[in-house]
Parts: sequence; structure tokens; C-alpha cells
Amino acid sequence: MNLYHFTLSTSKENLFNITSMVNDALSASGIKNGIVTIFCPHTTAGITINENADPSVVRDFLLGMKEAFPDRAEFRHIEGNSHAHLKASCVGASETVIAENGKLLLGTWQGIYFCEFDGPRTRSFYVKIMGE
Repeated sequence: MNLYHFTLSTSKENLFNITSMVNDALSASGIKNGIVTIFCPHTTAGITINENADPSVVRDFLLGMKEAFPDRAEFRHIEGNSHAHLKASCVGASETVIAENGKLLLGTWQGIYFCEFDGPRTRSFYVKIMGE
């Protein structure tokens, strides 16, 4: 079976570079050419592909999300994390990457990130690999 499950311990709000974990799953699968799907089963976290060279990008991303989706007194959700739900919906729960010759077909500066918007938590994500 080419389904892999990973867990993370997250901080309050952050992006975690999971590219190496996804690469490990691809290697373990033995699949050389196909599709890799990374899925987050949480409503206040997500998966994105973004620059992995300059750590300032993560800081700027989180700042932008905080400004775009501030916590507001008017929100009625009992858990008090509506802003985290909005961020997760905006980012999305999954990404799909092409695998070619046993490698993820990512751009030079791209990395795969798990986005935590409501931590700290123990989180999980799945990697499904289909191909030949």
C-alpha cells in the first residue's frame, strides 16, 4: 500500500517544512513516476507549497495571514478559533506533486509545508503515492 501517515507536534502558529518526509515516503514506495498527494485531515491546519530558501517567507506568510484573517470579537464559534478555520480554508487541505524518476518535481525554491493555525497540537498528515 502506498499510503503513509505522519505526525507532528506543532507550536502555536507556524509552517513546518515537510518536504523531506514526503521525499522519504516517495522513496519507500518504490514508485518512480506518478502523483503524490499530501493531505491534512484537520480543519484548522493545511498544506501549501511555497519558497523554502529564505526563512523570512514563513514569517511574512504568517504575518499576511494574521492581517487577512484577524481574530474578531464578532466571531461566534465556541472554540474561539474561527480565524484558524478561515486560514485553513484559504490555504487548503492538500497539495499534489508530480513524481518523475523517483523525485518530487518541485521548483528550485519550492518546499512543502504543513501550516498550523491553531496549535500547539499533535497533528497528522497523509501522503498517498500513485504511479509506476
